[in-house]
Formats: sequence, structure tokens, C-alpha cells
Amino acid sequence: MDSQLNNELTHIKEFMRQVPPFGELSDSEISQLCNKIEIQYVRKDQLMPPENEDDKLFIIKKGALAYFDNDNTLLSKYSEGDLCSVFILPDPLLPITVKTEEDSLFYSIPKNELFQNISNNQEASNFFSQTAAQRLKRRMEKVNREAVLSATLLNTPVETFYRPTLATISAQSSIQQTAIQMTQLGYSSLVVTQSSKMVGIITDKDIRTRCVAQGLSTDMPVSEIMTEDVLTIDIQASSYDALITMTSRNIHHLPVTDNGELAGMVTVTDLMNHEGQNAVNIVHLIKKANSIKELIELSKMLPKLQIRMAKLGTTADHVGKSISAITMAFTIRLIKMAENLLGPAPVPYAWLAAGSQGRQEQFCHSDQDNALIFDDSYDAQHETYFYDLATFVCDGLAACGFVYCPGDIMATNKKWRQPQKVWNKYFSEWVDTPDPKALLNASVFFDLATVYGDESLLNEVKKRMLDKTTSNTLFIAHLSRNALMLKPPLGFFRDFVLISHGDNAKSLDLKHSGIAPIVDLARIYALSMGCKEVNTIKRLQAVSGTTHLSEAAARNLIDAFEFLGHLRLQHQAAQMTKGKKPDNFMAPRSISRLEREHLKDAFKVIKTLQNSRQVTY
Repeated sequence: MDSQLNNELTHIKEFMRQVPPFGELSDSEISQLCNKIEIQYVRKDQLMPPENEDDKLFIIKKGALAYFDNDNTLLSKYSEGDLCSVFILPDPLLPITVKTEEDSLFYSIPKNELFQNISNNQEASNFFSQTAAQRLKRRMEKVNREAVLSATLLNTPVETFYRPTLATISAQSSIQQTAIQMTQLGYSSLVVTQSSKMVGIITDKDIRTRCVAQGLSTDMPVSEIMTEDVLTIDIQASSYDALITMTSRNIHHLPVTDNGELAGMVTVTDLMNHEGQNAVNIVHLIKKANSIKELIELSKMLPKLQIRMAKLGTTADHVGKSISAITMAFTIRLIKMAENLLGPAPVPYAWLAAGSQGRQEQFCHSDQDNALIFDDSYDAQHETYFYDLATFVCDGLAACGFVYCPGDIMATNKKWRQPQKVWNKYFSEWVDTPDPKALLNASVFFDLATVYGDESLLNEVKKRMLDKTTSNTLFIAHLSRNALMLKPPLGFFRDFVLISHGDNAKSLDLKHSGIAPIVDLARIYALSMGCKEVNTIKRLQAVSGTTHLSEAAARNLIDAFEFLGHLRLQHQAAQMTKGKKPDNFMAPRSISRLEREHLKDAFKVIKTLQNSRQVTY
């Protein structure tokens, strides 16, 4: 008899170890817990829990349960290995009725016995005391703590390494006096002041190109060759922000402010010395490259960088921003090479990035999504110049591994190479007549960002566009309906709906089934409120706590977005380490049971917000 009992307990322990979060328990903890388990049999079509058993956790050994809401609408189904915890963690906002779908066998544990036996295991305790959103939040807090410990450039504030000593010179001082002071101090730049106020900045490059090369007298005041309208950065801003600012404006010196007052200077060299062999170094090398061949060699460093950042525990958000910054550097360098070949542009223009690059969420081997916008002084005689420029840049990006867009959303396509007035017309038509094609274009071009050139061209178009989207509820309704077509892959039996055939059979499409629905929701919230942000997390933060999205819902979506990005990053790093081309198709069995539960939590968060959107529109 004892032998039979021991065999039964061994069988229960083996089964329980496969059920998250019990796999986290030690041998002694799981043995003690299994000793408290009761085995219960319930016939088909019976309400749960059985009479006077409403304070228990039920684990389905065999059979199935169905969950219904107050309107008797089927919510989900649960099968072998799933937990029925609604009786120990009831949600007052969502009353649920549970019924057996077939004859079922359960392992049950009284609530007090459960918590008493798992009290020493934080992971298991949190699992049963938190909702899906809370569990996901806790998981992402752990990921973010690990990212902080890795302390890359992207999560380090400028305050950590800027130069607090700030050298200034009077605007009336001569160019020669300025050069002498820079030489004595060993500085490559000085802040130019007048009446103790910053009026400009002067660099050694300015003296070479604007004075010596032009044959100007060094007795002239330095104000004649200084750069006015100086960009600054706040001391608490991230070093990534400093990198993006300097890369996009092609500057090497950035004054640092503290509560609006000058506090010091940060340079590209400071960033490089701080970070070592990484994104900043790659950007610096790209800016110095003199040929397509050199750029191609540098592009081979991107997969290694992404692998390295993944292994360091860097968040997907930071990796996306880093890769996007490098793509921006490649694009700007190619544009400058094209301008050297073709001569200066005949009219003001801007090179635009759409899609993941525009949102600063790009990973390695992404497709190109780009466009050109011109000043309205553009006419047909300028077409050849800009076609040649677009072809040079797009071909160069393709050679560097940024493949051509399958949908031809590139500046080489004349449709996406237009003056400002045409872009205004495009956006007006898309908003006023939201047919399927317009909605597809909206999902791409409403995420535009300027990479190079006159930023005001796109800013003016976006301002007019946002004025229309905030007042056009029909467009938002159509955009919402279109976005809700991408559903999280959670099946009735609380498992994942996997791709059933082809090369990616038995896998999940992390991008289209998880990440894209959140990107779509964030875009809809932003357009509804006239928010100019395009980055998904920044959009959600901007609309958080408004009538469109509560603070809790925004935080839940951000956690889900970051967790799915984290899984995608780790998946792609593993593929590239093996020499494979990275993709978004991940087999659930390649991650732990506990991570699969967190993945389900992320999909539940998305489904909840999608349901809310469906009710609204």
C-alpha cells in the first residue's frame, strides 16, 4: 500500500513540475505541496467549483473547462495542465462562470495550504497573487533591472560623463585669440558669449573651413564664423539622445544644460571613450567612410552588435534605437556621397524614414521604408537629380544589407518622391476617404520621421495631418477596425495558435501576432489625440492617463510590447549566433514553460485592449 501511495505521489510530482509556476519550487517544497493535493472528479456540464469548494486552486489533470461572462459569452477554454485560479483570485470587475466541458479530473489545493507551502518561493507566490498584467509588469521590471546593470550608452545619462568644465570666449574676441585659447586649453570647441549669455559655439573645424579655407583675416571677431542657434541637451537626457542629435545634425559638440543653465559640453569623443566598441564607434566610422565598399564592411558589424547587446541584457527598446541610429548614419553618409557626385540639391528637401526605422524600433536586416519630400518650388526639371539621388542611396542601403522594400515603399518610387503640396494631398485623401488602400498607407506613412534635410517640410505636413485625424472619428473608426484584424494567437485551449504549414510550421509570428497589434493601437491613440510622437512607447506614454487610455492600460501595453521585443531580440540573437538569417518566427517550445506563461500574459493584455477598442468603435 505504501509503495502504491509513493508511486502515486511521484506521478503527481512529475505532473506538477510541468505546470508553471510549480517548476520553480525545490524538491522539498513541491513534495510538501503534493501531500496537500486532493484528487476530485467532476462530471460534464457541472458548474465549478463543486459545492463548498470555492476557496481552492484547481489544476486540470484530464478534461476541460469553459469560462463564460455575465452575458453567457464564451471567453476561453482550459485543458490538461492548465490552472483554474479564479476562485482564489476573483476579479470583481469581471465575474466569471466556470463549467466542465467534459468529465474532468482535478488536482485541488485549498488556498491557505497553497500559499503556506509556496510562501518561501517569491516567483510562485507572485504568480498566484498577481493578475496577468501584474505578472508581466514584474517580469519586465526584472529585464529592465538587468539592462541597467549592463549600463550601456543608451541607458546612461549625459550627466555621467559630460565635461563639467566649460570654456567660453567673448563674441568680440578675434579669431586668432580664439585659436590661441583653444590651443592653450587643449579644447576643440568654445562657447561664444555676449553679456554672459551663450550666443554661439566655435569649433576648430569652423576656424579651418570658415576662416582659413576662405582666406578671411584672423583679426575678424569670432562672431563672424561661429555657429548660431546652438543645439543643447539636458543633463538628465540619455546619451542615446545625444548620439541621435549629433548624428542627425552632423555635429560633434553639444553644450549640456542643467535647469536651463549651461553646465558643460559633451562630444562624440566623450561618447566613444565611454562606450568602447559599439554603436557610437560604428556611427563614427560610418561618417568617415569614403566609399560604398567601406560602408558594406561596416554593415557586417550590425549582427555582431545586436548579438552583443542581447547577451548584455540590453532592452529591445534600446537595441531598436541603436540599430535605427546606425541606419540613420548609413543613410546620411550615402546622401552626402550622392550630393558630392550630383552637386547640391536644386531645391530644399528632406529624406524620410517610415516603418520601424521611423519609429526607432529597427532590428538587423530590416526592409527599407523611405521617401523624399521637396519644397513646393520643385518642378519637372529637378526630377532627374532626385531620382539619381534616391537610386544611389537605396542601392547603397541594399548593398549594406537593408533590403529593398517588397512593397516598393522607397524614394526610388516616384509616388513617394513628391513636393510638400502633394504629400498634404496624400494625407488629406487617406484621412477623408479611408478605403483599404488608404488604411494600408496610413499604417506606414503616419510613422514618418526626418533623417536628413529640412525638417520643417515634414513637420508642416504632419501638423496639418494631425489636425485632421483628431477631428475625424470616421477615419479613426476605420483605422481601429483595420488594426483589430491582427489577433493575438491564443486559442480556446489557452495554448497558442501556431502556423500550421510551410517553413515556419509550429511557430509564432512574434512581429505580426504580437508586436504589430500594439504598434497599431499606439498609432490610433496618438492620431486620436494629435500626438506627434511616432515611437510606440513614447506614443503610449504621451496618451497615458487620458480619456483614450488609462495609466494602467498604457503601462500594461508597454510591458507587453517590451516583453515581446525581448523575446524577439533573444530569438534573433540565437539565430545569428548559429549563422542563420534572423526572422520573427519563434517556436514556443524553445522557451521555458514559465516564459510561455508570460507570453500568454502579454497576449491577454493585447486582447483586453483590443476588445476595449472594439467596444469604443
